[in-house]
Parts: sequence; structure tokens; C-alpha cells
Amino acid sequence: MKFGETFKEYLQADQESFLDKCCHVEYKRLKKVLKSCRRCRGLNGEDDSYCHYESCPLCDQKFFSELMKEASDIAGCFSSRARRLINLHVQSGMQRYISCLRQCFASPRQATAQECRMLIEYVMMNAVAMRKILKKYDKIHSSANGMKFKSKMREEQMEILQSPWLIELGAFYVNINESNEIPNPFSFDSSATEPKMTLMLPDNVKLEYNLTCAICLELVFNPYALGCGHLFCKSCACSAASVMIFQGPKAATPQSKCPVCRKAGVYGNATHMMELDLLVKKRCREYWKERLVDERAEMVKQSKVYWENQTKYMVGY
Repeated sequence: MKFGETFKEYLQADQESFLDKCCHVEYKRLKKVLKSCRRCRGLNGEDDSYCHYESCPLCDQKFFSELMKEASDIAGCFSSRARRLINLHVQSGMQRYISCLRQCFASPRQATAQECRMLIEYVMMNAVAMRKILKKYDKIHSSANGMKFKSKMREEQMEILQSPWLIELGAFYVNINESNEIPNPFSFDSSATEPKMTLMLPDNVKLEYNLTCAICLELVFNPYALGCGHLFCKSCACSAASVMIFQGPKAATPQSKCPVCRKAGVYGNATHMMELDLLVKKRCREYWKERLVDERAEMVKQSKVYWENQTKYMVGY
């Protein structure tokens, strides 16, 4: 079955009520835009079926601007839904049950697992649709503009497969599915040289997310994802931004840069990866305990120095 038909069936499947609240790639309409682009050959007197303009004015005006808007809407929709779902998981028992009562009295675990599965499928289907439509654009135009557009999405944090919320959602799904009762496209491997989380997409496409902190070069502990998407241990991120651990990465100045990509202003919207930290705690218990002791000792040391300096400043000596 062609992907266009598969995507159409997905949009019309049982999760239609879920998709009513979410944006998606207008795959069918964008394909029509590319088909109309073949008329460009008439401008050159060409008889073959492909356009020979690397930058085609006939479809670019609609194609990339609309695709960028769709990518932005999809990323925003996904992050807000994932954030709400994960916050529900860390709520107290009473808050969780009240939230679940709003979802047709479904059991907490069943309702949570179902929405998590739908969100992951939503990401995978839209990511594949985006990849295929850009690949088709490059094929028709004999260009690399589709690939350049994909790079632009990554730079502007609109590439949904690179979202830290997808890693957090994957860790969340592994945490609530410890018995592997439900098929899970995510897997976690901490025994490898480079700890990683793997996501299997349709068509046997595999994505790997490196979970090594770029500063201490160990498996991330109490991890934070900066606004640029890079993962660090909380203590490492604070050290790079010259702030105290107890203050947290968000206390960094707007001028503080990511140690990897050197992008400024990425600490203010840092995301605490609580589900990933819980996964590390469950799967690497001894390592997690050692890092916890080290972090607490460093926090006490920093706090002591901080308050001594504050006292000297207030008293004057």
C-alpha cells in the first residue's frame, strides 16, 4: 500500500477524535501542488514529466511557506499534549484520578498508555509524511531544496523527531510499560559504549538518541534539555552557565550559550526530563545513587560558599 493511502487511513481511523484537536501534514494537498508543478515544463517546451527549476516559483510560494506553518503547528501541538500527559503522570493520586474521570472513566494506566501510543503514532506518521513529501519535491525539481528545508526546521527547533519531548515521551512509555504488554517503538540501552534510546519508524527507519552528557561524557543524570534540544546533566548544565545547582539552569543569563552548538538564550526554556531521569533510576540504580550522592555533596558545598558570600556582602566584611 502506498504511503498516501496509509496516511489517509490513519487520519480516518478510530483516533479521529484525537486528531481533531491536532494539526497534521496536508500530504494529499501538497502532492497536488507538486503535480501542478509539472506544468512548468511547458514554459521551457520540455516534454518530460519533471520540472527543471531548482527553485520553482509555481509551487515554492505555496509549498514551503505552508509546510513550515504545518511543521510549527505540529511541533507546538505535540509538545503541549506530551507536556500535559507527563505532568498528569507525576500528579498526586487524587489529581490523577480526577483527570482520568474526565476521560470517560477510563483506568489511569489504560487511558495514559492509549494517549501515549496515539501521540507516538502521531509523531511517526507526520514525520514520515514530511520526509516523503520533501523527498518528492527534490525528485521533481532535481534539487536539494527539500533537504535544506529539513535542515532549516532543525535549526528552528521544528523538527518533531528531534524534539526533547519525544525522548521524554519515549522514556515515559517505557516506564509505564515495564512488562512489555503493549508494543513499544522505543527501546532503552544503557549497556552500550554510548547509552542511547532507539525509535523504530515505519519502513524500518531507525532513529537513535544519544543519552551521553557532552560535558561529563557519562549517561545523563537528572537531565535537562536546553532550548536547542541538547541534553545535559543538571549539574553540568549549571556549571556551563556559571550558576549554582540549587538555582537550576533557568537561572542562567540570556547570554549563556549551549556548550555544544554555542547558541545563546537556550537556558530560559530548558526542560527538566523527569521521565528520562526515572528511567535511568530504574535501569541503572547503582549509577543513579552514586550520581545523586555526588550532586548533593556538590550542592551543599556550593550553598555554603554562596551563603558565606551573601553574609559578607550584607555585613560588609
